[in-house]
Amino acid sequence: MNYKKRSLDPTAIPTRDFHQYLLGSVAPRPIAFVSTLDEEGRANLAPYSFFNVFSSNPPIAVFSSNRRVSNNTTKDTLHNIQVSKQAVINVVDYSIVKQMAIASVEFPSDVSEFSKSGLTMEKGEVVDAPMVLESPASMECTVDDIITLGEHGGAGHLIICTIHRLHVRESAIDETGRIDPHAMDLMGRMGRAYYVRASGQNVFPIVQAVTKICIGFDQLPEPVRTSDALTGNELASLAGQYEIPDAEKIQEVLRGYAAQDNSVDKQISLIKRLIQEQKEADALALAFSLK
Repeated sequence: MNYKKRSLDPTAIPTRDFHQYLLGSVAPRPIAFVSTLDEEGRANLAPYSFFNVFSSNPPIAVFSSNRRVSNNTTKDTLHNIQVSKQAVINVVDYSIVKQMAIASVEFPSDVSEFSKSGLTMEKGEVVDAPMVLESPASMECTVDDIITLGEHGGAGHLIICTIHRLHVRESAIDETGRIDPHAMDLMGRMGRAYYVRASGQNVFPIVQAVTKICIGFDQLPEPVRTSDALTGNELASLAGQYEIPDAEKIQEVLRGYAAQDNSVDKQISLIKRLIQEQKEADALALAFSLK
């Protein structure tokens, strides 16, 4: 693999180009589909991908409404939350992603993105701003702070929100009471015009206990650790195990996978296959047989 990187100085290239490099590098990003009300009670709906949650207790969501690069103007969402100090953050699933794209169009302030996108306003419990009925999860928020990050085109306004209610679609909650990512079917924003769908084969578990110490890469036998045949992820499957196999386990695995050709290359090929078959304990024992 070629690890050579291109060095980009944000002061040396146009903001619009550096913006796209940022979007392509920090991806996928969750989408905040923010609904607000202006001082006349008119609803606005706009998507933002500079967004995440940053605390659970208190529950805090943060998104950024950037100045337009083209003309340095600000968006209706920013004006509305400055007036009302309220917003609803709705997530975007696959079923509404193209409607979300329509809502991103810069309609005049007196035009409803709900009407243009065909989405439905739903009354919340805490704030006046409407929720998006079709969204699988909506967060009713009050705005705690707006931090201005700059005065030029592309500069963000960091909007810090306290979540007072989280509404999750019942069909997205499984029998254990947890959210099923496949049922949520969320969309992520990439760079340029690209999106990613977080469901199906794109969603998979990685189980690694953070409070239990694993053996790490440095404890792997040198022939395995330096092998070009094993990827970083495959080596991590071994390094993420919690104890080095003892001699009895190693002999048991050697008997079970005895082969006529016991060369290092053949053994590493077998280790690779065992990792792919999710037999990491056997693969680790075989790896330590090469030490």
